[in-house]
Amino acid sequence: MKKFVLYSLMLGTLATTVTACRNIEEDGQTIVQNSGSGSTENLILSGKITSNLTLKANNIYKLRGLVYVTNGATLTIEPGTKIVGEADKNGALIITRGSKIMAEGTAANPIIFTSEKPSPKRGDWAGLVVLGAAPTNSSFNGQAGVGEIEGGINNSEGLGLYGGTNAADNSGVLKYVRVEYAGYAFLPDKEINGITFGGVGNGTTVDYVEVAYANDDSFEWFGGTVNCSHLIAYKGLDDDFDTDNGFSGKIQFGIGVRDSQVADVSGSNAFESDNDANGSSLTPQTGATFSNMTIIGPVNSNSTSTNAGTINALFQNALQIRRNSAISVFNSVFTGYPVGLFIDATKGTPTDNNIGNSSLVFQNNILAGNITPLKFAGSTTTPTTFSLTDLTNWYNSNGNSTLTYSADVKLTGAWAPAGTTPNFSPASGSPLLTGGVFTHPKLSSWFTAVTYRGAVKDATDTWYAGWTNYNL
Repeated sequence: MKKFVLYSLMLGTLATTVTACRNIEEDGQTIVQNSGSGSTENLILSGKITSNLTLKANNIYKLRGLVYVTNGATLTIEPGTKIVGEADKNGALIITRGSKIMAEGTAANPIIFTSEKPSPKRGDWAGLVVLGAAPTNSSFNGQAGVGEIEGGINNSEGLGLYGGTNAADNSGVLKYVRVEYAGYAFLPDKEINGITFGGVGNGTTVDYVEVAYANDDSFEWFGGTVNCSHLIAYKGLDDDFDTDNGFSGKIQFGIGVRDSQVADVSGSNAFESDNDANGSSLTPQTGATFSNMTIIGPVNSNSTSTNAGTINALFQNALQIRRNSAISVFNSVFTGYPVGLFIDATKGTPTDNNIGNSSLVFQNNILAGNITPLKFAGSTTTPTTFSLTDLTNWYNSNGNSTLTYSADVKLTGAWAPAGTTPNFSPASGSPLLTGGVFTHPKLSSWFTAVTYRGAVKDATDTWYAGWTNYNL
């Protein structure tokens, strides 16, 4: 039998009247909120949110355990609102299929998801998960086109399932949002990331989002078609941008920055991409398109010095494209990884086939200060004739260039000391100031055609500052 508890915000005093009540259903309990004028509101979010709810900017809300927005409800979050994950409760906010999050902050008043601890650290809470009904190549219990999101989120009601047939599915808005100190390892390779997208459709808006100090990947997409811009992955543990299970969205203007001493036991990359875990030929094939990305890896080098010998040995690749993925990357810069571009065909349908059929494109990019710029590993079960020489020729014929040192890209202050705000603008003489090319058919729609490479135009372009926080 459910109990009804009234929570008060007024100096701990119980309210005496209840009007305009909203239910948040929990396992074995329903919290009653009073949303009338001048009355009480619950600041603890737990269980299931089953009807429309607005979180107010003058409050701090707390996620207790896994919190599901269900039943087609819309969770609206006002600009400037702060939501914390309760300490040691593995709190997460999950937007289930058919429900929405309307988190539209502003540059002056971003919405902040963070730790409640006075001395926060990565993994203090679980993270933000958005699930939609756009296509995926996953399957669940024999049903193709539906996936179970990783991280121990799914339950007997199927609230952790994603995917469907609606490419234009709309899960709401994430704009001017920060997610800090999130990430939870339910099982090895079954983690909740800073932000996890599952089957999210291109009717959803994702713009100006920072994930900082994630305890796994900063951003991970499982299937879906959502387009995203102005993303920042700051000093996460595992991968910055991870794409899987048929994700085919478009990403422009993204920044990834690593702490040279912090990497994951699984091996950390800026980009990691699979068609699926087995490298199958299932469709839709993972085929996301990226442009104007600035990736700052752990190695900081110039003609007289390098820290390459002191970085965490678990760092791997700026890009590992594997398991039959066919993502494409344009007009971007990748600096300071042990390996720059790794085409990994060792598992499943050979990834290099996607180079041969032009579904995988790497064009007009710069690899700078990567110890080994290019790497290829062929299939042992389905060998092809493709080789490292072929990879090199393909790379060179597509307008890409390789620079010896990370400093050669001439960024103003991307390697800012801890506790200070980076400056990602290209300095005078930088090869990033020019050279943006948008003639490829993959860039013919949605993308903003610009004349520069990387995520930032010049010193006047400060989209990455103000609403963000690098001094955590």
